[in-house]
Amino acid sequence: MPARDGRVANLVGVMAQSLLALASTGVVRPYRPDRLFRLAKTLAYWGTGPAGGYTALAVRMPTAIGIVDERGPLTFDEIHRRTNAVANALAEVGVQEGDLVGLLARNHRGFVDATVGVAKLGADVLYLNTGFAGPHLVEVLEREQAIALVYDEEFAPLVDAVPDSVHKVVAWRDSESVPEGSASTLDELIASGDDVDVPVPSREGRAVIMTSGTTGSPKGASRGSGSIEAAAALVSRLPLRHGWTVHVAAPLFHTWGWAHLNLSMLIGSTLVLRRRFEPEDFLRTLTAHDCDAAVVVPVMLQRVLELPDSVLDRYDLSAVRAVAASGSALSGELSTRWMDRFGDHLYNIYGSTECAWVTIASPADLRQQPGTAGRVPIGTTVRLLDDDGRQVPDGVVGRVHVANSLPFEGYTGGPDPDDDTGADVAVDGLMATGDLGRWRDGLLFVEGRDDEMIVSGGENVYPTQVEDCLATHSGVAEVAVTGVDDDEYGQRLSAYVVRRSDAELVDADAVRAYVKQRVSGFAVPRDVHFVDALPRNETGKVVKRRLVPS
Repeated sequence: MPARDGRVANLVGVMAQSLLALASTGVVRPYRPDRLFRLAKTLAYWGTGPAGGYTALAVRMPTAIGIVDERGPLTFDEIHRRTNAVANALAEVGVQEGDLVGLLARNHRGFVDATVGVAKLGADVLYLNTGFAGPHLVEVLEREQAIALVYDEEFAPLVDAVPDSVHKVVAWRDSESVPEGSASTLDELIASGDDVDVPVPSREGRAVIMTSGTTGSPKGASRGSGSIEAAAALVSRLPLRHGWTVHVAAPLFHTWGWAHLNLSMLIGSTLVLRRRFEPEDFLRTLTAHDCDAAVVVPVMLQRVLELPDSVLDRYDLSAVRAVAASGSALSGELSTRWMDRFGDHLYNIYGSTECAWVTIASPADLRQQPGTAGRVPIGTTVRLLDDDGRQVPDGVVGRVHVANSLPFEGYTGGPDPDDDTGADVAVDGLMATGDLGRWRDGLLFVEGRDDEMIVSGGENVYPTQVEDCLATHSGVAEVAVTGVDDDEYGQRLSAYVVRRSDAELVDADAVRAYVKQRVSGFAVPRDVHFVDALPRNETGKVVKRRLVPS
């Protein structure tokens, strides 16, 4: 078969798999002829991104609830009209096709208003990390050439340093009094704006998502407007269904939260949003709103399980059908504790800002092999390669390379990505995630970052192995392990341990003995530091470069 014919056949196969996966969610179903015509016309004009997604939902199910936040519910028709008003108002102040608008906001209706409103103009959205410092914010906005900024009032002190040439709009205001000379708000734009349909732009807006910055300076990772195949890949192993109520606790500015904002537009989910994560409020939200699913980063599960038993016993999560965790490593110990407490509904999704989702572990996978990153979804290719670009056999560690249907379009204005992310095209169009992994029984196990592996006394040592081991210690609440230079062995491991408050005192010798008994002698951390907390970014990842001995 000619190569072109083979590619066509493969594409047809992927599309067929995607339709089957989406059919299982209830998305593919009969519509009235007039509504089907309007729906097809909408998607043909607007595409499958935020503008097309929410416009289509206003056609498909206008009176259904699309968002519930602290200020109450909004229907899909209300979201459509609100975002029309936002788009028309931004156009009046000069936002045009191809421009870039920064968004510095927590999880609430204003985040969606801004995302969809900007997209309706054919402009791009730069999703900013709510943990940014003032100088960092100014640097990123200048580097990315943003012409406007939508932000929550709580970040006003940071925004004060942003030049007046950047048009500013407040997404969420906490105070009742309005400071003199303050920026206009989205609510004001919506109340006074024109909510008529916006002319269809000649281009679809893009999403620019900041990398986590755990291994270097954050960069803008550009993505298109999303794809049906990418959504189908996710739901092929994650059982989300049409019309479910989904609490997205993961930050919407992060790839994982953003993915579910996009997915909700396809399958018609009701999104329940809260501006801040609090462990008990998370449980309260799931039960009060009869949520079918939750979207989290792993540290959120850990914080919930740290609540006293008397609090945990108040909440029954038996009606929750899926808790989807991503954004950082999910330890086997944490997944087992969660399922033992709340039921076998936990899914572990491994991916990155650049590669999106790579593998997905089901509850059965996590029970069978705690700590696994899971299996490959449809439309995705994962290969583990050695230094020469050759595939390694099962059980052997290799560099993780991925190709899927949510293409990474490149970095926007940042330094060379290979400096600290490891994300580059290596072989046959596959992108390196920067991680090391191995296959076992069809399941992927991620050993850690490529640049974190150390050679100690001639032995390859992976900090993740030691972290996973110590996570099972009854006296350890959290742990992070790094490599440091050593005159005798070349490198050695250094462990940073947070003790459990209710556990007996754990000392350095106990930590070393525990690792030696369960991993190996050469994996024992020679340095053990006890700290009050691990430094984490806004998405829950440990920022190891900020670890300092106490």
